[in-house]
Amino acid sequence: MTQPILVGSASRDVTSEDPRGWRLGGAATYAGLALARLGFRPRVVLGVDAEAAGAEELGMLLDAGAELHLVRLEACPVFENRSTRAGRVQTCLEPGRPLPAVVPNGWSDGSTWLFVPVADELPEAWARLPSPDAFVAVGWQGLLRDLPRGGVVTRRPPVRHPLLSRAALVCVSREDVDPAMSIEDLAKLLRPPATLVVTGGSEGGTIWELAPGEVPRVRVYEAIPSPKVVDPTGTGDAFLAGLVAERLGHPLARSDAPFASGRLAAAIASLTVEGAGLSGVPSPAAIAERLGQGPDIETLPPADAG
Repeated sequence: MTQPILVGSASRDVTSEDPRGWRLGGAATYAGLALARLGFRPRVVLGVDAEAAGAEELGMLLDAGAELHLVRLEACPVFENRSTRAGRVQTCLEPGRPLPAVVPNGWSDGSTWLFVPVADELPEAWARLPSPDAFVAVGWQGLLRDLPRGGVVTRRPPVRHPLLSRAALVCVSREDVDPAMSIEDLAKLLRPPATLVVTGGSEGGTIWELAPGEVPRVRVYEAIPSPKVVDPTGTGDAFLAGLVAERLGHPLARSDAPFASGRLAAAIASLTVEGAGLSGVPSPAAIAERLGQGPDIETLPPADAG
C-alpha cells in the first residue's frame, strides 16, 4: 500500500481542559492520524517545539502505524481559540518558524505527498521535492492566515504559490476566504489539471475538476450530519485525508464513484468533530458505520458551474 508523505508543523492549542494547558494540533497531525487509522502507514515530517516533541499524542500516530520524522524548531505555532456568538476567534500566541525542506533518506521518492502547513511554514523549496509524476495534495488554510504574535488571526488574501502550482488536489474551507471572492477566482490560482475542493461545513461543498482550456466540471457533495459537535479543530485536515484515501482506492471509498466524491471524506469529518482534539479522529469501523448514513453526490452540468 502507498505510504503518503505528510509535511507540516505541529501546533499547540491552549485549553484549560488538559493538565498541560494545551493540546497538540496541526494539520499534519490530524491528517496523518486519519490516514494511519485507515491503514496507509503515512510518513510524517513534523515540525515540533520542545514541548510538542514530548506530546503524548505523538504516540497515537505511532500506535496507528505512522512513521514520524520530528524536526526540532525553536518555536511552533501556538493558538488560543475562543467561541463567540459570531463564531470562533483565534489568537496567535506564537506564529512559529519555517520548516526546512529536508526529508529522511528514502522518503523523497514517495508517490503521494500532502503539504499541510498551519502557519505558512513551508518554504517554496518543498514544492520541488516530489518527483514530477508524484501526486501532490495541499491544505490551503495554512497559507491563508495572517498570524501577528499576540494578535487575532485574520484572513490573508489568496495568491499564487509554488505549492498550489504543484498540486493536483487542493482543499479549502469557504470560511478561510473572503465571501466576496468567487470559486472561479480561487481556481485561477491553481495550475490545471487539478481538483479544487471547497468545503462548507454542515452545508457540504463543491468539487471542481479543472482541465486546461475547459469549463470546470463541478460536483456537489453533502455533509454527513453529526449528532454532536465537541471540537471542530482539525476537521478540514481529516477531510483532506479522506479525499486522499479515496484517490488511493481505500476499500471504504465507493468503487463506482469518481475520484474525490467526498463521501468518505465527509464521513471522517462528521466523526472528527465529535471528539476533543485528536481523540476525534475515527477508526475504520466507525467510518464504515457512518457511511451508511451518507447521501449520494450530485453532478452539476458545466453551465451551472458558477
